[in-house]
Amino acid sequence: MMKGAAMKKKAGKKGEPVEQPNPVTPGVTKALVRQHAYEMFRDKLPDRPLTLEDWVLAEKDLVSSMEAENAPK
Repeated sequence: MMKGAAMKKKAGKKGEPVEQPNPVTPGVTKALVRQHAYEMFRDKLPDRPLTLEDWVLAEKDLVSSMEAENAPK
């Protein structure tokens, strides 16, 4: 009877590696986020895959840098 409980594990808990999620920012593609994440976390990648928090941080950092490039001087 407990079989269903074992299958209800939550994917992507804090610190667990996950597949790359879709970006939430309009105009930002998975490829852009992936490239930026690989540049940000190149020291971490050989040892372990990226977590959900890593992917979110990479997207936020990418958007911030894109906005900074387009800001008037």
